[in-house]
Amino acid sequence: MELLKDSLLVTGRIITIIPLLLFITLFMGKRAIGELPVFDFLIIVTLGAVVGADIADPSIHHFPTAVAIIILGIFQRIIANWKLSKRKFGKLITFEPTVVIQNGKFITANLKEIRYSVDNILQMLREKNVFDIKEVETAIIEPNGALSVLKKAQKRSVTLEDLELNAKSPSISFPVIIEGKVYKNVLQEFNVDEHWLKQQLAIQGYHNIKRIFFASVTRDLELHVSLLNERNIIIPPVRH
Repeated sequence: MELLKDSLLVTGRIITIIPLLLFITLFMGKRAIGELPVFDFLIIVTLGAVVGADIADPSIHHFPTAVAIIILGIFQRIIANWKLSKRKFGKLITFEPTVVIQNGKFITANLKEIRYSVDNILQMLREKNVFDIKEVETAIIEPNGALSVLKKAQKRSVTLEDLELNAKSPSISFPVIIEGKVYKNVLQEFNVDEHWLKQQLAIQGYHNIKRIFFASVTRDLELHVSLLNERNIIIPPVRH
């Protein structure tokens, strides 16, 4: 009997709390759902914790949960309006965009600052249909953690029909060095060895593999290198 009572109580809470949660989420706005900047993310997590505790534990009073949801929604709306009207305040409660690639070179200091690995960035580039870092003019990690990519001018999309050109296979590069470590299995795939790699690096003026943060090779055996702490890179002043 007690089990049935608790089950009916939980069912009633779900039926009443979900419509309220939906209303508050719509009240907070599409931006809170689509972009999830850090403050909105915290609000969503808190809402989930409040609602989850209310549904899972029948001993928790239902009315205070509803009040908490409403207050959280209003609080988020107020902060969102402040962010729009006061830019300095908005910068205090979110992250700045961070340039992680410039002119095909990794900005290693920025990667360390935001705690992103090479693998993270390569995966996000592939999700943007970029398979060769040489194609990237600028890549930026946005405040919501997404990656924005500007391709180099010659790599941007054009209409082949307008140019009367035949489509060529897109360039795909494969990492052969990451943070000073040589990936010999990739070299074997292309029927070359570490000696060939060192020769190609020497031709480009690189003599210390440990100083290489990232290097990739295409199927045409074109080698691209990004050093640890690249110098003479002009990083665009991307800000909110």
